[in-house]
Amino acid sequence: MLKTIMAGVLLATPALALDLDRVPEQGMLIRGKVSPGTKVTLDGGPLTVSPAGDFVFGIGRDAKGSVTLKAGAETKRYEIKTRSFKIDRVDGLPQDKVTPDPSVTERITAEAAKIRAAREKESAQTGFAQAWQWPAPGRISGVYGSQRVLNGEPRTPHYGTDVAAPTGTPALSPVDGTIVLAEADLFFTGGTVMIDHGQGVQSVFAHLSTVDVQVGDVVKRGQSVGKIGMTGRATGPHLHWGVYWRRTPVDPAGLVPAEPPKLK
Repeated sequence: MLKTIMAGVLLATPALALDLDRVPEQGMLIRGKVSPGTKVTLDGGPLTVSPAGDFVFGIGRDAKGSVTLKAGAETKRYEIKTRSFKIDRVDGLPQDKVTPDPSVTERITAEAAKIRAAREKESAQTGFAQAWQWPAPGRISGVYGSQRVLNGEPRTPHYGTDVAAPTGTPALSPVDGTIVLAEADLFFTGGTVMIDHGQGVQSVFAHLSTVDVQVGDVVKRGQSVGKIGMTGRATGPHLHWGVYWRRTPVDPAGLVPAEPPKLK
């Protein structure tokens, strides 16, 4: 809160009605704060605001132009900051994981529907507003937004951060949340857990060797939900960590310190 002096008296200047934790940028989760009870819209659409005034929204990897936020009587337009993304080439994958056999199409379709249903769940929790921690120690082996070329075939961008660590390393919830999906063996992502952190923000953990939670479990920041592995489409043991705001994938690395903890 700013303070000014008038006629020898120290006066408090009301804080801005709208405060963001960062400039809107491609692929980033933006957390905001307003006075309790303030209504907030993003490009004309309503955002959920907690009783304490916390709200959140995501900017897509390829978003361009600007976004407009309105909080009460205050309106602000932000130019979206652009980023550059790298190309990753991954060779040596089993070809049936790159171009699945038609016989597994039905399974893939059913699993995709299950993931979409979990992603549609949006609660009033506010775990997203906490200080985020890395979900595992290790080495960053894959970054958000990179364009992957699998066995020479271009694929969609990589929507997550990969942390390489030995099989059996615990995978920890980065903030408080509730489990909305817990599957031991999905075709592409193997052992998979999805955690709802509130207002449409979810973490996705993939390639787990074990899944140690069930749908509906409430987990705390730093609580183990499973163990790292190389199940599904993976060439080595690692944790794929994705973060979504509703249907928009955002960069997990933008929420945590620059490097994960080192392995002991």
